[in-house]
Amino acid sequence: MAPSARNTDPELDILSLSERVVEGDRRALARAITLVESTRSDHRIAANDILKQLMAATGKSIRLGISGVPGVGKSTFIEALGNHLIDLGHQVAVLTVDPSSAISGGSILGDKTRMELLSRRPEAYIRPSPAGKTLGGVTRRTREALLLCEAAGFDVVIVETVGVGQSETRVAEMTDMFLLLLLPGGGDELQGIKRGIVELADLILINKADDDMEKLAGRSAAEYRNALRLLHPRSADWKVEVQTCSARDSVGIAEAWLTVLRHHEILNKSGQLNSRRAAQALDWMWSEVNESLLSALREDPEVCRVIPILEASVSEGRLPPLEAAEQLLEIFLNQHKKQD
Repeated sequence: MAPSARNTDPELDILSLSERVVEGDRRALARAITLVESTRSDHRIAANDILKQLMAATGKSIRLGISGVPGVGKSTFIEALGNHLIDLGHQVAVLTVDPSSAISGGSILGDKTRMELLSRRPEAYIRPSPAGKTLGGVTRRTREALLLCEAAGFDVVIVETVGVGQSETRVAEMTDMFLLLLLPGGGDELQGIKRGIVELADLILINKADDDMEKLAGRSAAEYRNALRLLHPRSADWKVEVQTCSARDSVGIAEAWLTVLRHHEILNKSGQLNSRRAAQALDWMWSEVNESLLSALREDPEVCRVIPILEASVSEGRLPPLEAAEQLLEIFLNQHKKQD
């Protein structure tokens, strides 16, 4: 590793921090993730430098995305799966995205308290982050946090989203396998599941198949298997599987993990794993371009001056939204032409 010449914070040693992350130092990992989540310009520079230093140490984990309806037991399932993986000798990182407080902006649910047993194990690392205003059920910097966890030696990285819906399928675009948890006895309308998110799933698990719900969970699984025949599969080499489990009783967890391994092996042998990750990296790049351009536009002083005027004109029906957008872009582009 070569030290960066762009770091503007004299108290931040990029080379030392990067090396400590690779050595598995949890404090260093937490510090690095805090930097990538920060919006401060000097922190963004430092975060980019750290990621460049660590890229060679990334890409060696199984990336698992997990989503599900509220109350389905995502945290209970992740804790059961995480403990099972650690018992098998794995190092497990869990990136959870919680709803944000409208007052403080911080996480509301706090997954470290909901995964108490898993959080106590030294082989596990749980990082909750507030969703904020970011769509997709993941923060803007979840991708960077995932890479940092890989560099720190975690060979399984789990990304949990707030819930499910059209706006919360981004997790499928940054992981190798997308696992969808559902409740027994509910159809799409009852559970609020959109067809799109079912089509993204690589594995569907009917959770809470325990006590008097076990038979109902089995019937629900059969119904979903029939329904999946009508949907276009996400991968030509993988047929979506539907299984039942009880995260509470740790039943079906081992079988689910074996399915994850089979899926990973099939995608790896067919070359789809590499091509999927390459496509995800390009999507990540253009997503950053779009978000950075929008941020730059909103922070432009001249644009900020006219935004209230144009917004008032649009909301009052005096100006078409398209024309207002064109005016904002023209002002922004002209400002940058002057600077050049």
